[in-house]
Amino acid sequence: MAEQLRELGWDAKLDRAGNVIATRGGGRRDAPLIAVTAHLDTVLAPRTPEDIRIGSEGRFLGPGVSDNGAGLAGLLAIAASWQAALPVDDAEAGLLIVANVGEEGEGNLSGMRYLCRQSALAARIRAFLILDGPSTDHITCRALASRRYEVAVSGRGGHSWSDFGIGNPVHALGRAIGLYADLRGEERDVPRSSFNFGILEGGTSVNAIPVQARAKVDLRSEDAAELDRMTESLTACLEQALDAETRRVTGGRVTGRMKEIGSRPGGALPENAAILEYLRAVDVHQGIRAQIDCASTDANIPLSMGLHAVSIGAGGQGGGAHTPSEWFHPEGRDAGLRRIALALCALLRDPQGVELAAS
Repeated sequence: MAEQLRELGWDAKLDRAGNVIATRGGGRRDAPLIAVTAHLDTVLAPRTPEDIRIGSEGRFLGPGVSDNGAGLAGLLAIAASWQAALPVDDAEAGLLIVANVGEEGEGNLSGMRYLCRQSALAARIRAFLILDGPSTDHITCRALASRRYEVAVSGRGGHSWSDFGIGNPVHALGRAIGLYADLRGEERDVPRSSFNFGILEGGTSVNAIPVQARAKVDLRSEDAAELDRMTESLTACLEQALDAETRRVTGGRVTGRMKEIGSRPGGALPENAAILEYLRAVDVHQGIRAQIDCASTDANIPLSMGLHAVSIGAGGQGGGAHTPSEWFHPEGRDAGLRRIALALCALLRDPQGVELAAS
């Protein structure tokens, strides 16, 4: 990404977090900046160049082509258009392009955290326009909070026959997962929430009692208090499972622990935030109907800090994100790119966030 931005005439470099950053405009060294960003990382990585291909219907096929190939290509399109003909000749702010790290998996939004909190540019950024995936049907301006934990159960291990009866970490962990799934399935009238045990590890052989078993779980909720309750319930289910395994065995107790491995803060834009008014005006102009939604994206960090930020699609159509069958089709791409460019023009002219009149 840095090389391609340089080829387009931008001064691109890597910051200490690994983000690719490129700037132009803004005049003074202390001029405000408007950031347009897209995350570099994917859940699945192509193993060979042949894993990314074009299907018979003109679709791009392969891991990452939609999430977030669409957003990264959008960054390059914006960079190219700005270099070819600066569309805002009276801008009060400079444009900051960022291809950031740490959005997917266990990245814990490390790239955006650094950009917002530690980067030398942090104090100058007035708004974030975040490109994540395709489509133009949503504006994410409410940050879905999440917490991620590693749940680990340990025992002394042994032979599956001669040591049968001692505590088995896999059995205890499986019981904890089942207890939690049943508990959450029985709860009603709670704020919208989700949980996912996404990784299970443990054991060395089919005929050996494991020494350790581990699971990684993702908890999400639109309500901060509910997220606390979900964590407390997971802790209680682990303790209940450990007690049950201890009562069952004849020796060799099991022990367990929970370790937080990620936490995404929540936040939300005010209904009358200038960046929302700009996007709504652009959507009316282009005939786009977009829904306000709540999701977990790079926007979580600036929103949690009270900064103006939205996450939108970069245009086109896509599906199968986070799976080997991911796809992207460029139909509607031009409308998405125009939407980004028009929103940026408005933000660059008004970096202080002056609200638009309702008209």
